Amino acid sequence: MRNKLTEELAVCGFNAVAAIGKLHPETINRLFLRQDRFPFFTAVCKDLAARKRPYKICEDEELERICKSSHHQGVVAMIEQPIVAGLTKDDLDQWVAEGLTGLVLHAVGNDHNLGAMARSAAFFGARFIIISGVDAEAQLTTSAYRVAEGGMEHVVVRSVYDTAAFLRDASRALITIGADPYARWRIGDLGAIARERRERLKRARASSGAQPGFALVIGNEETGLPDAVKRQCSALVRIPGTGNMESLNAAHAATLFLYAAFEC
Repeated sequence: MRNKLTEELAVCGFNAVAAIGKLHPETINRLFLRQDRFPFFTAVCKDLAARKRPYKICEDEELERICKSSHHQGVVAMIEQPIVAGLTKDDLDQWVAEGLTGLVLHAVGNDHNLGAMARSAAFFGARFIIISGVDAEAQLTTSAYRVAEGGMEHVVVRSVYDTAAFLRDASRALITIGADPYARWRIGDLGAIARERRERLKRARASSGAQPGFALVIGNEETGLPDAVKRQCSALVRIPGTGNMESLNAAHAATLFLYAAFEC
Protein backbone atom coordinates (compact mmCIF):
# COMPACT_ATOMS: atom_id res chain seq x y z
CA MET A 1 0.00 0.00 0.00
CA ARG A 2 1.42 3.35 -1.05
CA ASN A 3 1.05 6.42 1.14
CA LYS A 4 0.71 9.20 -1.43
CA LEU A 5 1.12 11.95 1.18
CA THR A 6 4.51 10.77 2.40
CA GLU A 7 5.60 8.93 -0.81
CA GLU A 8 6.15 5.79 1.23
CA LEU A 9 5.43 2.12 0.60
CA ALA A 10 4.24 -0.29 3.30
CA VAL A 11 6.29 -3.49 3.35
CA CYS A 12 4.74 -6.23 5.46
CA GLY A 13 5.56 -9.84 6.26
CA PHE A 14 8.22 -11.06 8.67
CA ASN A 15 10.83 -12.20 6.12
CA ALA A 16 10.38 -9.17 3.86
CA VAL A 17 10.85 -6.66 6.68
CA ALA A 18 13.66 -8.68 8.29
CA ALA A 19 15.59 -8.65 4.99
CA ILE A 20 15.25 -4.89 4.68
CA GLY A 21 16.33 -4.47 8.29
CA LYS A 22 19.40 -6.63 7.74
CA LEU A 23 20.52 -5.39 4.32
CA HIS A 24 19.08 -1.90 3.89
CA PRO A 25 17.97 -0.57 7.30
CA GLU A 26 18.59 3.00 6.18
CA THR A 27 15.58 2.78 3.83
CA ILE A 28 13.12 2.25 6.72
CA ASN A 29 11.42 5.46 7.75
CA ARG A 30 8.96 4.04 10.30
CA LEU A 31 8.30 0.64 11.85
CA PHE A 32 5.09 -0.79 13.31
CA LEU A 33 5.13 -4.16 15.02
CA ARG A 34 3.42 -6.40 17.56
CA GLN A 35 5.01 -6.84 20.95
CA ASP A 36 5.97 -10.45 20.18
CA ARG A 37 7.93 -9.31 17.12
CA PHE A 38 9.99 -6.71 18.98
CA PRO A 39 12.84 -9.10 20.02
CA PHE A 40 13.50 -9.85 16.35
CA PHE A 41 13.75 -6.17 15.37
CA THR A 42 15.63 -4.59 18.26
CA ALA A 43 18.56 -3.66 16.01
CA VAL A 44 16.21 -1.98 13.54
CA CYS A 45 14.49 -0.09 16.35
CA LYS A 46 17.85 1.09 17.71
CA ASP A 47 18.83 2.29 14.25
CA LEU A 48 15.53 4.14 13.89
CA ALA A 49 15.98 5.77 17.28
CA ALA A 50 19.49 6.86 16.36
CA ARG A 51 18.11 8.45 13.20
CA LYS A 52 15.23 10.00 15.18
CA ARG A 53 12.70 7.90 13.28
CA PRO A 54 9.66 6.41 15.05
CA TYR A 55 8.67 2.84 15.79
CA LYS A 56 5.48 1.75 17.50
CA ILE A 57 4.09 -1.36 19.17
CA CYS A 58 0.67 -2.11 17.64
CA GLU A 59 -2.12 -4.65 17.65
CA ASP A 60 -3.12 -6.61 14.56
CA GLU A 61 -6.01 -4.31 13.70
CA GLU A 62 -3.78 -1.26 13.45
CA LEU A 63 -1.17 -3.14 11.43
CA GLU A 64 -3.85 -4.22 8.98
CA ARG A 65 -5.04 -0.64 8.60
CA ILE A 66 -1.51 0.56 7.95
CA CYS A 67 -0.65 -1.93 5.20
CA LYS A 68 -4.19 -2.71 3.96
CA SER A 69 -3.51 -6.42 4.29
CA SER A 70 -4.25 -9.16 6.80
CA HIS A 71 -0.97 -10.86 5.81
CA HIS A 72 1.27 -8.52 7.80
CA GLN A 73 2.64 -11.29 10.09
CA GLY A 74 2.99 -8.80 12.91
CA VAL A 75 5.30 -6.23 11.35
CA VAL A 76 5.06 -3.37 8.84
CA ALA A 77 7.89 -1.14 7.65
CA MET A 78 7.30 2.12 5.83
CA ILE A 79 10.03 2.69 3.26
CA GLU A 80 10.54 5.35 0.66
CA GLN A 81 8.45 4.58 -2.41
CA PRO A 82 10.73 2.46 -4.65
CA ILE A 83 11.28 3.90 -8.10
CA VAL A 84 11.97 1.52 -10.98
CA ALA A 85 14.66 3.38 -12.89
CA GLY A 86 15.19 2.94 -16.59
CA LEU A 87 17.97 0.60 -17.61
CA THR A 88 21.19 2.38 -18.52
CA LYS A 89 24.16 1.30 -20.60
CA ASP A 90 26.27 1.36 -17.44
CA ASP A 91 23.85 -1.11 -15.80
CA LEU A 92 24.18 -3.54 -18.68
CA ASP A 93 27.95 -3.11 -18.93
CA GLN A 94 28.32 -3.89 -15.22
CA TRP A 95 26.14 -7.00 -15.44
CA VAL A 96 28.13 -8.23 -18.43
CA ALA A 97 31.48 -7.53 -16.74
CA GLU A 98 30.40 -9.49 -13.64
CA GLY A 99 28.80 -12.34 -15.61
CA LEU A 100 25.44 -11.85 -13.91
CA THR A 101 22.20 -13.63 -14.70
CA GLY A 102 18.71 -12.18 -14.45
CA LEU A 103 15.15 -12.14 -15.69
CA VAL A 104 13.56 -10.10 -18.46
CA LEU A 105 9.79 -9.89 -18.02
CA HIS A 106 7.54 -8.92 -20.91
CA ALA A 107 3.98 -8.11 -19.79
CA VAL A 108 4.03 -10.71 -17.01
CA GLY A 109 0.81 -9.31 -15.65
CA ASN A 110 0.80 -8.74 -11.90
CA ASP A 111 2.83 -7.85 -8.87
CA HIS A 112 2.36 -11.28 -7.23
CA ASN A 113 4.22 -12.90 -10.13
CA LEU A 114 6.93 -10.26 -9.86
CA GLY A 115 7.33 -10.99 -6.14
CA ALA A 116 7.47 -14.75 -6.67
CA MET A 117 10.08 -14.32 -9.40
CA ALA A 118 12.19 -12.06 -7.18
CA ARG A 119 12.13 -14.76 -4.50
CA SER A 120 13.31 -17.42 -6.97
CA ALA A 121 15.89 -15.07 -8.47
CA ALA A 122 17.41 -14.43 -5.05
CA PHE A 123 17.41 -18.15 -4.22
CA PHE A 124 19.39 -19.01 -7.37
CA GLY A 125 21.66 -15.97 -7.25
CA ALA A 126 20.17 -14.05 -10.19
CA ARG A 127 20.87 -10.38 -9.67
CA PHE A 128 18.59 -8.35 -11.90
CA ILE A 129 14.99 -8.20 -13.09
CA ILE A 130 13.94 -6.11 -16.06
CA ILE A 131 10.29 -5.22 -16.55
CA SER A 132 8.88 -3.88 -19.79
CA GLY A 133 7.29 -0.51 -20.35
CA VAL A 134 4.10 -2.23 -21.49
CA ASP A 135 3.59 -3.82 -18.08
CA ALA A 136 1.52 -1.51 -15.92
CA GLU A 137 0.67 -4.16 -13.29
CA ALA A 138 3.99 -5.80 -12.39
CA GLN A 139 5.33 -3.06 -10.14
CA LEU A 140 7.07 -2.77 -6.78
CA THR A 141 4.06 -2.91 -4.48
CA THR A 142 3.31 -4.08 -0.95
CA SER A 143 2.15 -7.41 -2.38
CA ALA A 144 5.28 -7.84 -4.51
CA TYR A 145 7.55 -7.32 -1.49
CA ARG A 146 5.49 -9.66 0.70
CA VAL A 147 5.43 -12.47 -1.85
CA ALA A 148 9.16 -12.03 -2.49
CA GLU A 149 9.82 -12.92 1.19
CA GLY A 150 12.92 -10.71 1.27
CA GLY A 151 14.05 -11.48 -2.28
CA MET A 152 13.63 -7.86 -3.39
CA GLU A 153 16.69 -6.92 -1.33
CA HIS A 154 18.89 -9.16 -3.48
CA VAL A 155 17.91 -8.01 -6.96
CA VAL A 156 18.07 -4.79 -8.94
CA VAL A 157 14.86 -3.95 -10.81
CA ARG A 158 15.09 -1.85 -13.96
CA SER A 159 12.68 -1.09 -16.80
CA VAL A 160 13.03 -0.90 -20.57
CA TYR A 161 10.58 0.68 -22.96
CA ASP A 162 11.25 -1.77 -25.80
CA THR A 163 12.07 -5.35 -24.80
CA ALA A 164 13.08 -6.38 -28.33
CA ALA A 165 15.49 -3.46 -28.68
CA PHE A 166 17.07 -4.26 -25.33
CA LEU A 167 17.54 -7.93 -26.29
CA ARG A 168 19.10 -6.96 -29.62
CA ASP A 169 21.84 -5.17 -27.70
CA ALA A 170 22.05 -7.61 -24.78
CA SER A 171 22.45 -10.65 -27.04
CA ARG A 172 25.88 -9.38 -28.04
CA ALA A 173 27.19 -10.11 -24.56
CA LEU A 174 24.58 -12.17 -22.65
CA ILE A 175 22.94 -15.49 -23.42
CA THR A 176 19.35 -14.42 -24.01
CA ILE A 177 16.92 -17.32 -23.62
CA GLY A 178 13.25 -16.88 -24.47
CA ALA A 179 10.58 -19.11 -22.92
CA ASP A 180 8.38 -20.47 -25.71
CA PRO A 181 6.03 -23.48 -25.30
CA TYR A 182 6.45 -24.34 -29.00
CA ALA A 183 10.25 -24.12 -29.20
CA ARG A 184 12.37 -26.94 -30.62
CA TRP A 185 14.89 -26.78 -27.78
CA ARG A 186 13.97 -28.14 -24.35
CA ILE A 187 15.03 -26.69 -21.04
CA GLY A 188 17.30 -29.70 -20.60
CA ASP A 189 19.26 -28.48 -23.64
CA LEU A 190 20.20 -25.22 -21.92
CA GLY A 191 23.68 -26.47 -21.02
CA ALA A 192 24.53 -27.27 -24.66
CA ILE A 193 23.06 -23.95 -25.79
CA ALA A 194 25.14 -22.11 -23.20
CA ARG A 195 28.38 -23.83 -24.24
CA GLU A 196 27.83 -23.01 -27.91
CA ARG A 197 26.81 -19.43 -27.22
CA ARG A 198 29.71 -18.79 -24.81
CA GLU A 199 32.17 -20.04 -27.41
CA ARG A 200 30.61 -17.77 -30.01
CA LEU A 201 30.79 -14.76 -27.71
CA LYS A 202 34.39 -15.59 -26.88
CA ARG A 203 35.33 -15.70 -30.57
CA ALA A 204 33.57 -12.39 -31.12
CA ARG A 205 35.39 -10.98 -28.06
CA ALA A 206 32.06 -9.74 -26.77
CA SER A 207 32.74 -11.00 -23.26
CA SER A 208 35.21 -9.29 -20.95
CA GLY A 209 36.75 -12.14 -19.00
CA ALA A 210 33.72 -13.13 -16.95
CA GLN A 211 31.70 -16.06 -18.20
CA PRO A 212 28.60 -14.63 -19.96
CA GLY A 213 25.47 -14.76 -17.86
CA PHE A 214 21.88 -15.35 -18.90
CA ALA A 215 19.00 -13.01 -19.57
CA LEU A 216 15.98 -15.30 -19.18
CA VAL A 217 12.99 -13.86 -21.01
CA ILE A 218 9.52 -14.68 -19.64
CA GLY A 219 6.32 -13.53 -21.32
CA ASN A 220 2.65 -13.15 -20.57
CA GLU A 221 0.88 -16.36 -19.48
CA GLU A 222 -1.90 -15.97 -22.08
CA THR A 223 -0.04 -14.63 -25.10
CA GLY A 224 3.59 -15.55 -24.46
CA LEU A 225 6.40 -13.57 -26.05
CA PRO A 226 5.63 -11.52 -29.17
CA ASP A 227 7.49 -12.46 -32.36
CA ALA A 228 9.55 -9.28 -32.28
CA VAL A 229 10.94 -10.28 -28.88
CA LYS A 230 11.50 -13.92 -29.80
CA ARG A 231 13.53 -12.96 -32.87
CA GLN A 232 16.06 -11.16 -30.68
CA CYS A 233 16.72 -14.09 -28.33
CA SER A 234 19.84 -16.24 -28.65
CA ALA A 235 17.57 -19.30 -28.39
CA LEU A 236 13.98 -20.23 -27.62
CA VAL A 237 13.43 -23.00 -25.09
CA ARG A 238 10.36 -24.83 -23.83
CA ILE A 239 9.50 -26.71 -20.66
CA PRO A 240 8.23 -30.15 -21.73
CA GLY A 241 5.14 -31.49 -20.02
CA THR A 242 2.26 -33.92 -20.47
CA GLY A 243 0.23 -31.56 -22.62
CA ASN A 244 -2.65 -31.54 -20.13
CA MET A 245 -1.92 -27.86 -19.62
CA GLU A 246 -0.54 -25.58 -22.30
CA SER A 247 1.86 -23.77 -19.98
CA LEU A 248 2.91 -23.14 -16.40
CA ASN A 249 2.28 -20.08 -14.28
CA ALA A 250 4.87 -17.47 -15.33
CA ALA A 251 6.52 -17.47 -11.91
CA HIS A 252 6.84 -21.26 -11.90
CA ALA A 253 8.31 -21.22 -15.40
CA ALA A 254 10.80 -18.55 -14.35
CA THR A 255 11.88 -20.69 -11.39
CA LEU A 256 12.62 -23.67 -13.64
CA PHE A 257 14.63 -21.51 -16.04
CA LEU A 258 16.56 -19.95 -13.16
CA TYR A 259 17.42 -23.40 -11.82
CA ALA A 260 18.55 -24.61 -15.25
CA ALA A 261 20.73 -21.52 -15.70
CA PHE A 262 22.14 -21.97 -12.18
CA GLU A 263 23.20 -25.51 -13.12
CA CYS A 264 25.08 -24.25 -16.19
